[in-house]
Amino acid sequence: MPFTPYHFGPSGFLGLLLRRWIDLPVFLLANVILDLEVLITHQHAYAHTLLLGAAVGALWGLAAYPLRRFFKRGMDFVRLPYKTGLVKMIVSGILGVWLHVLFDAMVHYDVRLLWPNKKFMLMRLITKPLSRANMIATNERVELACMILLGLAAVVYVVSAALYIKCQRRAKDNIPN
Repeated sequence: MPFTPYHFGPSGFLGLLLRRWIDLPVFLLANVILDLEVLITHQHAYAHTLLLGAAVGALWGLAAYPLRRFFKRGMDFVRLPYKTGLVKMIVSGILGVWLHVLFDAMVHYDVRLLWPNKKFMLMRLITKPLSRANMIATNERVELACMILLGLAAVVYVVSAALYIKCQRRAKDNIPN
């Protein structure tokens, strides 16, 4: 799923639900950054593995740390609370990349999830027997699941933003003039 909106369904839904423990912008953007590998190499190579993907995610979290004030302004703009730290950003980068890799492993034959083990391919386990029709059906099911999760992410976002606004108003009302 290079550069498709499908990754934003699972990452948005999980990221919003877990935003207290993970850095939402880093987690979401990790799903985009990983596909730079596909843009450059035209294949899902080493970054699309759990092992090297963790390194990419950690580096992204580290590189994003100086952007935390920018992310804070963005989260304020979309009316979501934001507290972060270096470890939280690094862990969020790793988890975001891993989520991306797991979804790609279900629909792309060239994702080697457990590299350096080249024989284990998640797609082969899911699409038994391995045929073009089964691969297409699996791809369609994964895309549908991603779109459903995107809808659920929108619901979670609306509820979260409404609660944030309500808390902000309540805090403003309690401040003496």
